[in-house]
Amino acid sequence: MKQPQDVSFLLAFTAGLLSFVSPCVLPLIPSYITYITGISFKELTEASSRAKVRWATISHSFLFVMGFSTIFIFMGASACYLGQVVAEYQRWIMRIGGILVIILGIHFTGLINIPFLQMERRLELRQKPVGYLGSFLVGIVFAAGWTPCIGPILSTILISASVSKTFTRGVILLICYSLGLGVPFFLSSLAFNLFLSAFEVIKRYMRVITIISGLLLIGIGLLLLTDTFRAINSYLNLLVNP
Repeated sequence: MKQPQDVSFLLAFTAGLLSFVSPCVLPLIPSYITYITGISFKELTEASSRAKVRWATISHSFLFVMGFSTIFIFMGASACYLGQVVAEYQRWIMRIGGILVIILGIHFTGLINIPFLQMERRLELRQKPVGYLGSFLVGIVFAAGWTPCIGPILSTILISASVSKTFTRGVILLICYSLGLGVPFFLSSLAFNLFLSAFEVIKRYMRVITIISGLLLIGIGLLLLTDTFRAINSYLNLLVNP
């Protein structure tokens, strides 16, 4: 039977999807795919070479996703552990976190600009480490140096993890977030031409997507600030367990 907490997991997965289509990730997907696979843009788009490159894209993309997922899950586990240590202050953590998420959401919409959040944090590798391990390490670098437009969304999930009732639930939240970011990346590497076609459509609505993402963050922040999550969970519990 579906439990109310599944809503939080779906929210975390959606947050990962929003991170994927954010302006600092989506336009760079072709570059990341060619970088980690070592396959040229031409080879990826030519039908005649699909059989040759399929294994390379599957294996390297999977290891890249595992690399950044490892960091995100570790961050979630750390946030959850700290939240458990200061459990008696979790109500204040939720309220302060709610205020922070609202501010990040307003910044995300572009209504206000916070100079600190405009600073570039992406780490760059001039030359990829060799082999499959290299793809995993590039994934780690990607996660460790995320840009500001990923930071606000990820921070929201980390705050939610820090006030989770159990350690396991906090970790699962970050697993769901990583899946939301990793699954479309993996699928994009397998269907590169299809991704390029979809990207041409999505980029027309990039500003709209960014505003919607910001409004979603503001809404989540209000839920955290007012402790409405508990009321929602109670209501959903009545629906699934009448």
